[in-house]
Amino acid sequence: MTDSFVLQTIRDAMMMVLIVAVPILTGGMLVGLIVSIFQATTQIQEQSLSFIPKLIVVILLMVVLAPWIINVMVGFTTEIFSKLPELTK
Repeated sequence: MTDSFVLQTIRDAMMMVLIVAVPILTGGMLVGLIVSIFQATTQIQEQSLSFIPKLIVVILLMVVLAPWIINVMVGFTTEIFSKLPELTK
């Protein structure tokens, strides 16, 4: 096992995490922005008004994107396992 293999694997893992997390975080952020604008214009300062829509959107995005997330993670795991024989050289 070389240092470059470990660094490349860590880099690939970090990129996979970013690729998987960005759509979910973006959805939550957009809903939070919309709710904040709504609260600012109506002067409603209810805390649950900002939390509940974000929670619902994040859960819905996780359910909708679950097959894609699983495919990305399985692809990454398959790639790691395919590189294992190279470690013994």
